[in-house]
Amino acid sequence: MKERPYHHGNLREALLEQAERTVRERGVQGVSLRELAREIGVSHGAPRRHFPDRQALLDALAEAGFARLGAELRAALDAGGEDFEARLRATATAYVRFATRDAALLELMFAGKQREDSGTLHEAADRTFSVMLELIDQGQSQGALETGEPERVGLVLLATIQGIAALVTGGIIRAEQLDELVADATAHFLRGSRAAA
Repeated sequence: MKERPYHHGNLREALLEQAERTVRERGVQGVSLRELAREIGVSHGAPRRHFPDRQALLDALAEAGFARLGAELRAALDAGGEDFEARLRATATAYVRFATRDAALLELMFAGKQREDSGTLHEAADRTFSVMLELIDQGQSQGALETGEPERVGLVLLATIQGIAALVTGGIIRAEQLDELVADATAHFLRGSRAAA
């Protein structure tokens, strides 16, 4: 049997892209360095130049997931204009779309963040969710939301939109209902969080 080549133009990125496809198609349990090497067409030892083990690859994949989610949230926030409610709805929709499109990746991201030795994942998560905290700060400064700990208010919002994503991925509601449900949820969130007049 002929040995596969060791060299690949951008092996690290190719491994992460293939790992993400694998997670999407077969879940995290389907990810193996040897299988990824075979699918990319490099020797089975080549991935270890970038990832000493499977966990290192999964952590890098989770970190890349946080970066992509953060970029999608930022783009939605910026596209929402200056109106707080429009920005809230756009950001919530972007989160739910990511969470339903990449449910297994999101689960990996959150699970990795919970490990004690996951400092870089904590930092990546903090950068991602700083977008939502910025949004909560805006709502509080404009009087659209009650004052208080932005993190606590943000957790209520995250729980709400993560719940919507779970309903979609669990097959309880159809994906076509997503936009309408997010609009209803953000309207209820705003009414329940409105600063007292």
